[in-house]
Amino acid sequence: MGRRLRHDSILLILIIGLVFFGLVMVFSASVAVAEKNHGNSWHFALRQAGAAAAGLGGMIWLMKQNYHRFRSPAAAFGLVGLTVVGLLVALMVEPTNNTNRFIPLGPFALQPSEFAKLALVVFLAWYLDLRAGALTQGRTVLRAAALPLLTAVLIVAGRDLGTAVVVLLIGLVILWVAGLERRHLKIGLAVLAPLVAIAILMERFRIDRLLIFLDPWKDPKRLGYQIIQALIAVGTGGLTGLGPMQSRQKLHYLPQPHTDFIYAVIAEELGLVGAGLLLAAFCLILWRGLNASLRAKDPFGAYLAVGLTAMLACQALIHMSVALDLAPTKGLPLPLVSYGGSALISALWGSGMLLSVSQRTGG
Repeated sequence: MGRRLRHDSILLILIIGLVFFGLVMVFSASVAVAEKNHGNSWHFALRQAGAAAAGLGGMIWLMKQNYHRFRSPAAAFGLVGLTVVGLLVALMVEPTNNTNRFIPLGPFALQPSEFAKLALVVFLAWYLDLRAGALTQGRTVLRAAALPLLTAVLIVAGRDLGTAVVVLLIGLVILWVAGLERRHLKIGLAVLAPLVAIAILMERFRIDRLLIFLDPWKDPKRLGYQIIQALIAVGTGGLTGLGPMQSRQKLHYLPQPHTDFIYAVIAEELGLVGAGLLLAAFCLILWRGLNASLRAKDPFGAYLAVGLTAMLACQALIHMSVALDLAPTKGLPLPLVSYGGSALISALWGSGMLLSVSQRTGG
């Protein structure tokens, strides 16, 4: 008889808990916007619930699968091919809010960049496992770095620099864990720095965001408005918050309260205690994910686990930093919590793969 698999109960409870917490907070943060724009205060919450159902179903299925099913050229290239096609299609459709991030699908919209992160993790885990010990060779490093760069370029072309930065961070983390040498890291950073600078300079709004980050009060009624309203929300929350559903900034003061700035609404309603506990939850996910990577039976599992963990942790850190004015404004959702069907489904499917690795460790 085969050994019975043991779930990482801490990780599983954290993920499911964050999803249901997110559903409550999406309803709270979106109620005013939903009522005004759609005549139904439950509009965003119900759509998020549908995405949560699809995401949790996929997570459970993936958790039960042996992660080695993805350790093949067919899986690696297949996932990459689908997401690259998706990113190209998104560039061809009518822009949404002056960006080409989404593919309209009837009443819904697919954001391929969210699934590109998953595809990137699977591909790099497979490729670096295949080329184990070869990261000392410049040719191998270039080939491994090609996909993160290509993906980032396509995402930037759709006017989404924030997600492109997350993609590059995920790639860098996996390469570092796989044994990237410092000299190659320095060369890579020296190449990336001017490329990111060029991407910023290509769009006036990115320059404005960078400048206003340094001093939001320089233009409080226009460029600095969003971050100032977020800081007001955080400051108003104090230690224990105003209470559930009691946020004032979500009442048409804070733009995107249920997506890009949901952490500010959480801090306003639940205070430093609630915001701190949420940060602690992501720190625990980081710990459990790294633990799964360290205990994985093979390099593929280790790279897969660390990449999926970085996918959740890096984006969460950036989202929280933006809400606290510790980083320039980026349109990034808080994983598992913010409104956004593609983001939620992708995060849950990635969590399912991570749980598959964690329950098949050598410990």
